[in-house]
Amino acid sequence: MQHARRLWIKAPAATLEPSYAGGIVITGSTISELIPAGASPSSPVDEVFDAAEHVLLPGLINAHHHFYQTLTRAFPAALNKELFPWLKSLYPVWAELSQEMVEVSTQIALAELLLSGCTTASDHHYLFPRGLEEAIDIQMAQAERLGVRVHLTRGSMSLGEDDGGLPPQKTVQEEEVILADSERLIKRYHQSDDGAMRRVALAPCSPFSVSEALMKASAGLAEQYGVRLHTHLAETHDETEFCQQMFGLRPVDYLEKVGWLNNKVWLAHGIHFNDEEIQRLGRNGVGICHCPSSNMLLASGQCPTLDLEAAGSPVGLGVDGSASNDCSNMIQEVRQALLLQRLRYGASKITHQKVLDWATRGSAACLGRDDIGTIAPGKQADFALFRLDALRFAGAGDPLAALVLCGADQADRMMVAGEWRVKDGEVAGLDLKRLMARQRELAAQLAATV
Repeated sequence: MQHARRLWIKAPAATLEPSYAGGIVITGSTISELIPAGASPSSPVDEVFDAAEHVLLPGLINAHHHFYQTLTRAFPAALNKELFPWLKSLYPVWAELSQEMVEVSTQIALAELLLSGCTTASDHHYLFPRGLEEAIDIQMAQAERLGVRVHLTRGSMSLGEDDGGLPPQKTVQEEEVILADSERLIKRYHQSDDGAMRRVALAPCSPFSVSEALMKASAGLAEQYGVRLHTHLAETHDETEFCQQMFGLRPVDYLEKVGWLNNKVWLAHGIHFNDEEIQRLGRNGVGICHCPSSNMLLASGQCPTLDLEAAGSPVGLGVDGSASNDCSNMIQEVRQALLLQRLRYGASKITHQKVLDWATRGSAACLGRDDIGTIAPGKQADFALFRLDALRFAGAGDPLAALVLCGADQADRMMVAGEWRVKDGEVAGLDLKRLMARQRELAAQLAATV
């Protein structure tokens, strides 16, 4: 039997917890030992990485994204608009996506996430125009190529403009097609074991783009196969008004009616809840992914994070789509969460430790995982190492606080499942210059279609 390689990440400059100030030992794909300050591993190691100039974090977990939107960053027709008019500007563009566009935009998004210290990413892909029926398969292949742990959600839109929904008809699918493909993807890709590198969830896009019947059927299918459910909810006042006009219910009441008010569900945004709704969400363990940059850019509002946590809801972080954030950088999103949430709750309650906890343990809880998100024996060897030698850190005191407050934007090293995926600030095995050049060409092609 082959000996599993033992690696000691030795004595980092700072850690989230003092229990491993002397570093961590990786055996194979998992963490096998925490080393106290000044101590050494209990048994010999094969390799030592001196982390004296690095801050060590658990791998950041992105709980909500739209990879394809890296093709439409700062898109002229969508500038300076709020959610509904912003979507209407972009739906016709996104309807022209090709297979190569999905492939390249996925690589771009995953590379950007990796370089920002993100080890696990959830994507919400809901556009399947003719010829793009296997978009999730394309994403899975790129995630495997780059070694990123993913939770890819089979999104869906079935309620087009002709039926009172927001999306144009050419972007929606028949519900039978959606459910059949959802089942296919679960059977082909979903891994339920600890350490899973790929999982599938079902994700009808939003109350304004799918029918009540599809929401209920998706919940039934998810229960049958033991997978999670995801959707956008309570992002804007426009959405609340739509739900009241279309269904006669507020968004949380609608969620309960269609069988989604349970701890197998996590929601993106979760801004416009009243006090009673927050308590109901918490009692049922519904997770909330806070997306601060997107919420600020689209002027949507502020997620009541601490109130949701106090009620019992897991709270995680997501960068959201790169057309409503224009960035896919998780460590920058941590800083945005700190700044935005301090406006709501004050500086003493929203600390750098709190927002880092949302980006790690909280996001893992949203995804229904306890094998990632923390540094502890038996957990997956997913972590990021950040250097503090850039100009922005000159004169910084507390290294962990500096990572957030001074605005770190790139990891120096990053490991997923015991394998280095970023070394010296570069993604292993990826020609970024060539990839970026092709992305620019495809973005121009896409823009020219409308």
